[in-house]
Amino acid sequence: MKSSTILVVDDEPVQVDALARTLRKSGYDVHTANRGADALQIVESRQIDLVLSDLRMPDVTGMELLEQVKRIQPDVDVVLLTAYGTVDGAVQAMKLGASDFLSKPIDLDQLELVVSRILERRELVRENRVLRERLEESKVGFRMIGQSKTLEEVLSRAARAAETDATVLVQGESGTGKELLARSIHASSRRGDGPFSAINCAAVPETLLESELFGHEKGAFTGASSRHIGRVERAAGGTLFLDEIGDVTPAVQVKLLRFLQEREFSRVGGEETMRADVRVIAATHRDLVERTQTGEFREDLYYRLNVVSLEIPPLRDRREDVPALVEHFLEKFAKRYERDVTTLTREAMDALVKYGFPGNVRELENVIEQAVVLARGSILTLADLPPRISGQSGGGPLDALGDFSLNLTLVDGNLPELLEDLERRVVLECLSRHEGNQSACARHLGLTESGLRYKLRKWQDGEGAEE
Repeated sequence: MKSSTILVVDDEPVQVDALARTLRKSGYDVHTANRGADALQIVESRQIDLVLSDLRMPDVTGMELLEQVKRIQPDVDVVLLTAYGTVDGAVQAMKLGASDFLSKPIDLDQLELVVSRILERRELVRENRVLRERLEESKVGFRMIGQSKTLEEVLSRAARAAETDATVLVQGESGTGKELLARSIHASSRRGDGPFSAINCAAVPETLLESELFGHEKGAFTGASSRHIGRVERAAGGTLFLDEIGDVTPAVQVKLLRFLQEREFSRVGGEETMRADVRVIAATHRDLVERTQTGEFREDLYYRLNVVSLEIPPLRDRREDVPALVEHFLEKFAKRYERDVTTLTREAMDALVKYGFPGNVRELENVIEQAVVLARGSILTLADLPPRISGQSGGGPLDALGDFSLNLTLVDGNLPELLEDLERRVVLECLSRHEGNQSACARHLGLTESGLRYKLRKWQDGEGAEE
């Protein structure tokens, strides 16, 4: 996960350096400014998660800076720092949107606690926003976009599993919709109003996975400058989703086994035994039976996870679902990007049904998203689909270059077009990865939200879209 970005603003360089040094040790990406005007330039040029600002500065007050920062980035959190703290000042700051108010001299331990609390809350708000969006889909999700017999059998088993708190193991190739099915089970269960805490076990470094799952105490290891609440605690009263469980190391497997058996755990570096009321759903694209036979995965853990087994078939084995999926994604992205794209030609649909989609539903979703964003009319045609699907040659410059293996003879004076095509693809892939969340995508790419929106409008209006 990308580290949070913090801006420290104070007209005292010594104070700025001390705060920045402390925050960088905690792993944050820190920018600094000694004047309000410089701070505003930074806020206008990059996505900021948290601003720590002095209340009194020569060119602008902290209150004024707070108002201006909120106009540029309404979602940013702001903590005001002052040696002249008063109740009235704190109340006014909170009314203007400040997240907290700290008095100088700054207690660095208190600062770390405040920053950690605010940023953890931001992450939970972001997760809940994405969750609400995806739950709206999952409530009707597969029922809307799949009618094949094989999928209906999976959904029938999932519905019965949702009526209990039984641990579920979802298996299937990458991109088949394992997490969406897990969210659907959660939403349909008695825990549906509780949190859904998801973690991709393969995406977290081995040394940090235990801490990310169970949390850690301050000082538990180098860099553990404050207490961290893990995914298990965050999921209390709800569902813990362990994606790519097949990639978990033997050491963490032992910890997970204990938790599944006893529903007990301890934070890393802590002595207290804690309990958590959570329902566990795990998912993997790997063959866990084979992994138990080779000794890579604990057999006892496998049986603890595999109480209810659900296997989602790949899209190539249920091609009859493609038309409904296409219509679903077409409506979804036309609404998201405010595009008047309503249908597609029979030839385009036939090509989509015929294509094998090795990336499964995720690949189909990405194809339709790109087509909607770059469509030149209200009806998608073969020409709007990637050459690998349409069978047509003469796609964008990157299609000619294959998997980005640059053959410079193919550029032939066409570099601006190639770069434009590359930029479009990177932006669209980023939007897809972040479920259409433009704020998260802009932050991921190092763009401002306004800059990202400008690019999307430009491509939607047809500028630079000619291939």
